Parts: sequence; structure tokens; C-alpha cells
Amino acid sequence: MAVFKVDNVEDLYEIGEVLGSGHFGQVREVRERATGIPWAGKFLKLKRGVGSRLGLERKSVEKEVEILQSLQHQNIMALKDVFESRAEVVLIIELIRGGELFDFIAEKESLTETEAIEFLMQILEGVSYMHSKHVGHFDLKPENIMLSDKQAPNPDIKIIDFGMAHCFIQGEEYKSMGGTPQYIAPEIINFEPLSTAADMWSIGVITYILLSGLSPFQGETDEETLKNIVAMNYEFEPHYFSRTSSMAKDFIQKLLLKDQRERMTAEECLIHPWIKPLTRTQMAKRNRSSINMKNFKKFNAKRKWKMSYNMVSACNRLCKLKLVCKTKALEQQELRECESDQEDTETKTASLLRRRLSSSS
Repeated sequence: MAVFKVDNVEDLYEIGEVLGSGHFGQVREVRERATGIPWAGKFLKLKRGVGSRLGLERKSVEKEVEILQSLQHQNIMALKDVFESRAEVVLIIELIRGGELFDFIAEKESLTETEAIEFLMQILEGVSYMHSKHVGHFDLKPENIMLSDKQAPNPDIKIIDFGMAHCFIQGEEYKSMGGTPQYIAPEIINFEPLSTAADMWSIGVITYILLSGLSPFQGETDEETLKNIVAMNYEFEPHYFSRTSSMAKDFIQKLLLKDQRERMTAEECLIHPWIKPLTRTQMAKRNRSSINMKNFKKFNAKRKWKMSYNMVSACNRLCKLKLVCKTKALEQQELRECESDQEDTETKTASLLRRRLSSSS
């Protein structure tokens, strides 16, 4: 069961500056009064009633809290406290200052496969622990893989955002159509029963991008991307993978398998020869191979631009919505005044998928 406190959060934490905001609330820096330790406070608005459109369902927040309270690992964002009032829930979470892993890598001039593996190993260790607790993340993507502190000599990877995570119960069948198109597994698109193997597909996609700067299934539209995933339409183009080791390609191939039962688990990934070389020859090959940094920088710049574009687009839609609502309210007011005076005197499968999936990154 998720544990919520009814104390006033401001009695225990000093509320600081806004770090970010979204549709359902904002994240602020907070400082624990008793210890002076800084944390992040995630202030989430709750729906006030059954018909309310604003805010989150308490059940969805409860689910995320319960999952985070069950996960204690250095590569997973820590949850310290949860406070609840009538109108909102406040999650006190680990303050992660290092930014996204992909942004950190894009700042480098070069990166060998061996150096990239140091980061990938941490992701796999976090996912392996998560899966050992029967939890699937279901939204692994670059935006949700952060660094604790990029100034540290060996920064820790932090997996964040468990809003779509699910804890499996033995004998349960779980289906979902959530996720970001270019990172989701084919079983999600086909609305088949899911397992933690869906996360391993996402790791395969992330690794492919990391090494080449190319997204394996990305199409011109979300519909085309989804079709490419279902058709397993990807390849290792020589132009982008000329400096990639054969072991790295083998690693990816053993994750991008349509049958989720055949994919490597996180534990199996950690002992794959690319991650853990068995011979000096394998180690030497890995050290001589490097990621396609020029193309990776292009991919990351485009990804960040798209994120900014989506944010601006969302803000514009919100402004238009407010304007429409205001106009309708004025029209209704005028109509009521007039009445007072008178009294005194498609549905395609792919389109459905796009609507049901979260916005692409």
C-alpha cells in the first residue's frame, strides 16, 4: 500500500524555486528543515470530483507512489516522502541535477564503446533490480535516463518517471497501449499481454541510437514508425555503423526480437560478451570501436528541438483553447442577456494507436 502523510509539507520542508512545470503541476526545489538536505518536490494537482477534467486521478498517483516506495536502488530515482491534502499530492524525490544522459554524451568530442558501456551497465543494473521486483517501466527513453551530477568523476545514472510503470502480480494478464512510438515494443502496438521484456526492447532501441545516432524504426510519421516496428523493419546501415563492433550489433539483435520470450533479460545483458568481455581479443575489439559522435550530436539536437517544438505547440493549443472558452463564455453571456430581454419583452487502427499512445519524443 502507498503511504501518504497528512502533515503540512511546509512544516517539514522549505519550498524553493520552480525547477519545471507541466499540465498537472510543478517541480520545485525543497530543503528538509531538520537536515538542510535539498530535495525536489513534485506538486501534483488532484481531480476534485468524478466529472473534473483538471488534475490527476488519485489512483494513478497511488500506483506510482507504491512502485517508487518499493524500489530502492542507486540507479533509480529515490522517493523520500509523500504528502497529501484535499487538492494536491506532493512527492519529495531525489534532486537530480545532472541533466539527461544523451545531452551529457553529446557534449563530448568522442566516446569509445567501452566508455558508453559504463553508462549502459548502470541502466541495466537499475532495470535488472526493477524487474527482480516484478516492475516494468514501460517508458524507457533518453528523456527518462538522467545523471545525478554531471560534474562528478563517475556520475550515477538515474532512471526517472514511473508514471506508466506497472507491478506484475503472478497469474495476471496486463495490456497497455502507452509509451513513446519509436521506443515501444511490437507487443504494445498489437495490444498483446505484456511482460518486463518490453523494457528490454526499449534498451535495444536506445543502444542502437547511442552507437549510431540513428533511430532504428523512426518513420516520417508515428503511423509509419509503428508499422516499421511491427514489420521489424530495421538494419545496420554501414554508413552509420562503420565503427561499431560486431559484438555490439549482436547485443542489439538479441534485444530487438519480435518474440518477447526470446529477448535477453537485463541479467543476461550484463553478462553478454559486449558488456562483459570473456577474452582479451573481445576487450581489444570493444576498445577500438567508437560511437558515431557526429551523427549522434545531430540526432540529439533534433530530439531537443522536437521537444521544444512540442512544448511550444502545446502552449499555443492551450492559449487557443482558453481563447475559445472565453469567446464561448461571452457568447453564452450575451445569449443569456438576450433571453432575459426577450423574457422581459474516424476510426483507423493506426489513428487509434496514435491517439492512445503518448506524444512522441
